[in-house]
Amino acid sequence: MCLSTALALVCIVPAATPAAAGSSACTHHWSGPQVCIRLEGRNGFNAVTAIWTNPPKTVKARTVRLTLDGDQLGNARSARRVGGTISHKWSAFEQGTGVKVCVRFTSINRAACETTKYVGNRRS
Repeated sequence: MCLSTALALVCIVPAATPAAAGSSACTHHWSGPQVCIRLEGRNGFNAVTAIWTNPPKTVKARTVRLTLDGDQLGNARSARRVGGTISHKWSAFEQGTGVKVCVRFTSINRAACETTKYVGNRRS
């Protein structure tokens, strides 16, 4: 019952909202910290979210860095716990297309990266 309800919502929700480019990627290690990045926007203009999906319960915050093609963008930010994850979201800004955007949490040797892409006008 729950599975069929969830599938129905997945099928309905995308049709009700305007299409926008978005992508996400996570580290592919099955043990240890799982770090993800989410880009939300269109073409080379995106908001960036860094997410640590499985932090220990005792960790409430962690410093996170954002890099564009290997160069750190601005100062590191403090990511905070919300529920079971630790995350930080940078407001939308222009990265350009074909840029490798990465996030890395302090004391975690894994980075999650995604490359911005030109997807055209998806305003529907």
